[in-house]
Amino acid sequence: MADLFWPGDERAGDHFTQQDFVGAMLAVEAAWLGREVPVPVVADDLARAAEAGGNPVIPLVEALRRDEPDAHRGLTSQDVLDSALMRMAGSAVADLRADLAVLVDRLAELAARHRDTAMVARTLTQHAVPTTFGFRVAAWLTAVLDADDDLARLAFPQQLGGAAGTRAAMVELGRQVPPDVPRWHTTRAPVTRLGDALAGCTDACARIANDVLVMSRPEVAELAEGVGGGSSTMPGKANPTLSVLVRRAALTTPQLAATLHLAAAQQVDDRADGGWHAEWATLRDLVRRTLVAASQTLDLVSGLRVDTERMAATLAAAGDAVLAEQRTMAEAAGHEPAPSYLGDAGAYVDAVVARARRSPHDPTPEEQR
Repeated sequence: MADLFWPGDERAGDHFTQQDFVGAMLAVEAAWLGREVPVPVVADDLARAAEAGGNPVIPLVEALRRDEPDAHRGLTSQDVLDSALMRMAGSAVADLRADLAVLVDRLAELAARHRDTAMVARTLTQHAVPTTFGFRVAAWLTAVLDADDDLARLAFPQQLGGAAGTRAAMVELGRQVPPDVPRWHTTRAPVTRLGDALAGCTDACARIANDVLVMSRPEVAELAEGVGGGSSTMPGKANPTLSVLVRRAALTTPQLAATLHLAAAQQVDDRADGGWHAEWATLRDLVRRTLVAASQTLDLVSGLRVDTERMAATLAAAGDAVLAEQRTMAEAAGHEPAPSYLGDAGAYVDAVVARARRSPHDPTPEEQR
């Protein structure tokens, strides 16, 4: 699905499109009914009919019952809609993690390749001490691994509570609901945890994009995107477009996650009057923007050009200023400064690369103890 307002939106595929939403709601209804149900309405028609009752489940059920009189019996609109959102979210997160898995591999390769590539570290925009580009990439990789860990911990529960969460109609009908199916009508942790994990992904992607934006400035020129974006007026200009678009996502997703928290805080009675409704489009934008950002970050890292000579020249030009701390520490320790001032940067790179290459099922070093 292309979107002029969000270039690259088609990278998110069919996730959280209107048709995906209809399909997920029908899947919930079919699972409850115990058999396949027809597709009784076109998504656009359903969208137009949804305003009257405030949600799309009401007109969907009306259409379903023309052929299936028992459809939806015992459920409420929120059961279907929340369960559909979780179905869509589970599928989207699976695809997101697939992209992140490839990104982790590319970053691990890059970190290992540049484990000892010397460059100047920068703090508060100024030269600090020597470091390595591998160390910088290992920091990127750590952020992506942490974000993926948060995604892996997500749950995508059904919603089966009936009109007010008491399951009264289900009990009356004699329908058995597994005891482990939660009731989260007004307890929205599944939604806010999802939002936080998605925003964490764009945080991690922006960590990479921001460095590329700074380090690809002509006056720095240590990195460059593989294929720069053009300009409508300046021939030959190569803009770091992927980095710009990833940063764009990270500037907007925290507010979307905050909206989910605000909606959770506005829950009242046994179904919120507006708080619940605010989640749907917010989740759509958050999911799709995160998928797009992860895909663009993967392309960014895959095509990244590293100018090691420029890194070395910048470090050399910094002169003794970047070794001032070393001289102070060596004097305090009572010995001459060592030939290198990189601390255990290499060991950190090795540890992060090992974490990236460890199977999710392998025990951690802490667990092995």
